[in-house]
Amino acid sequence: MKIKIKYRLFCAILAATGVVVISMFLIMQWSVGRGFLAYVNTMEKDRLQRLAHVLERSYDSNGSWEFLRENPEVWPELLASTREGREGREGRESGETENVQRRMGRRDLAFSNLSGQGRHMPQRFAYRFEARVVLLDAAKSPVVGTPGNLDSAQVRKLTSGGDLVGYVALRPRQRLTDTYQLLFVKQQKLTMGLVAVIMLLVSAALSLPLSNRLVEPIKRLAASMHRLASGEFGTRVPVWSQDELGQLARDFNTLALALENNERARRRYLADISHELRTPLSILRGEIEALQDGVRPMGPDSMRSLHAEVMHLNRLVEDLYQISMSDIGALNYRKEMLDLSELLEDALAPFAQEFKNKGVALFAELPAGEFPVFADPVRLNQLFTNLLENSLKYTDAGGELSVQLIRSEAFAVIEFADSAPGVPPDDLERLFERLYRVESSRNRSLGGAGLGLAICKNIVEAHEGTIAALPSPTGGILVRVELPLEGNVT
Repeated sequence: MKIKIKYRLFCAILAATGVVVISMFLIMQWSVGRGFLAYVNTMEKDRLQRLAHVLERSYDSNGSWEFLRENPEVWPELLASTREGREGREGRESGETENVQRRMGRRDLAFSNLSGQGRHMPQRFAYRFEARVVLLDAAKSPVVGTPGNLDSAQVRKLTSGGDLVGYVALRPRQRLTDTYQLLFVKQQKLTMGLVAVIMLLVSAALSLPLSNRLVEPIKRLAASMHRLASGEFGTRVPVWSQDELGQLARDFNTLALALENNERARRRYLADISHELRTPLSILRGEIEALQDGVRPMGPDSMRSLHAEVMHLNRLVEDLYQISMSDIGALNYRKEMLDLSELLEDALAPFAQEFKNKGVALFAELPAGEFPVFADPVRLNQLFTNLLENSLKYTDAGGELSVQLIRSEAFAVIEFADSAPGVPPDDLERLFERLYRVESSRNRSLGGAGLGLAICKNIVEAHEGTIAALPSPTGGILVRVELPLEGNVT
């Protein structure tokens, strides 16, 4: 059976609260019983102290304990005289009180006689003060009282004239037996039980709305996830907190933004590829149909035009292939130790005449000394060729291109800085995107398909380097490539 997370949270909160409340209830039950028993024992210690004073005065009056051995009825009266509130009363020794004390004395005497005869005392009187106190002489021999184990008993010394004359001992109470005491403890336990039930009910009443509040952000996030899965990449969720759920919402928005950008790039990529493929194919079709219809005669010019379109189409397909191979990690790199300065010089040599023919000055600043790098010479030559071709295509006649190689700590920095025309600052970061060209009309006479710089970026990153486009001091673009010197052999 599927249980919603709301109800699971409700049960978890209620169960945790229930465990706490029940634990508190059991602990308080035990604490009240033990605490009240300790209180009763403390009160009896006070009575034992009063009894010790009474016995010392009685010993002073009689000179020995023989009066208790000869007249056991006196012992209950002495015990009755130590009840709380009896001492200090004035004018309240009525005949009725004396009769009650005598009756109590006779009953206590009967209990003493029962114990002395070896007969069992009634269970309901076994825990009374009178049944647990015993008087011992100086030799610790029982004088009067119920004998028993005195290991845990409270003992008070009895003196007369500074001499030790005996002991009075009280065994501690092990349980409550008084009706009123038991009733008091029972009422306290019932009250605590009622409080525990109320706490559980309040917890249950608060747990459900609390679980709803905790689950609500998750429900909103789940609904947004369903919309995102259905293709609504513009879906966003509000960030409502700074906790884990808030972080999850921020991560969701980041994911949605990435998917939206990827979808936009995919659609633009497909549109651009379709445009780039359609243009040369349309030209080829037009040229071939013109030849078939006899509109254009077959000759070197027509063949040269067809060949140019086929080569353009071939370069486009090759660039797309290079990009796809790089994306899936299948582009081969055969790295070796080489001198970057020598490789750059070899790449510049074929372009010297082309730049001269266009009227663009080419300056190269290659310092002496080796620039050892661990790289693929073919791929680096492709990198430099693409950058030089871009400058040759876009730099106006009468301009210049400056190529500079410098050492910066553990990196070799190659800078290609050409002259006007430049690129708007907002477009500089996008130059390395696939199929991106600054001119929106995508006029083929101004350049290629916009894949060359994307390939350059893949090559540089494969060599653990960086590439960036910046404004050139001469009005054009400065492309900066950083490659690690003596890179890791991988």
